[in-house]
Amino acid sequence: MTDTAAVLHHDVAGPQDGPPLILGPSLGTSLDVWVPQLAALSRAHRVLRYDLPGHGGSPTALLPHPEPGGTTVADLAALVLDLADRYGIGAFHYAGISLGGAVGTHLATRHPERVASLALVCTSAHFGGAAPWRERAALVREKGMGPVLATAPARWFADPETASTPRGAALLGDHAAADPAGYAACCDALAAFDARDALASIAAPTQVVAGAGDVATPVSHGRELADSVPGGRLDVVEGGHLASVERPAEVAALLVAHLDRVGNP
Repeated sequence: MTDTAAVLHHDVAGPQDGPPLILGPSLGTSLDVWVPQLAALSRAHRVLRYDLPGHGGSPTALLPHPEPGGTTVADLAALVLDLADRYGIGAFHYAGISLGGAVGTHLATRHPERVASLALVCTSAHFGGAAPWRERAALVREKGMGPVLATAPARWFADPETASTPRGAALLGDHAAADPAGYAACCDALAAFDARDALASIAAPTQVVAGAGDVATPVSHGRELADSVPGGRLDVVEGGHLASVERPAEVAALLVAHLDRVGNP
């Protein structure tokens, strides 16, 4: 776990000498969103999972500019690089869900020497324009997590019953416990994010996974990523925005196959 409050809260699993793999979570969840894939991914890799600021164990105070409109995906990516640096990690594999995927896209375009391979799960190069995210950020800052928690199951899951499973309920608990200031700042980061013009510069081997029932980042967004990144590969699984929770074994198999194809950094 974290050895100092100055870095993102995180967890490390897998062989000490395994090639490093960093896993980024989605907005409103914690590093536990990756629990369904952890055993498979940590057999051969040293897996580092982190919490976004204001989520799980990561304080919002890690952000340099948490005020409205101040946070960018670049700020989140800088925190991930700082965490990697603390462990002496140079190049690493990276996989991210939604906002965690946007962080990976930023790293692959702005710090290509650090990203050995990239997996983008239920994410996008742009998230539907700034206005809805600015509005959500303002709502959370004013009224707390309640209003967005109420609508989370419909955003996250294609099968409504997933919300009442132990894993679904635990993730919704993480959502409820998020710091409104940190959550809102992450909404601001999504509002400002648009990497479409930079996708063609990504050199890292890239696997895209889309959920057939994802209403937040539809399959068309995954196809845009795979078509724009040189050599990008798209696979579609059943499930919603958290397809990694609804189809855990399928997503794990795709990520393991991707890592096997690309080899070690």
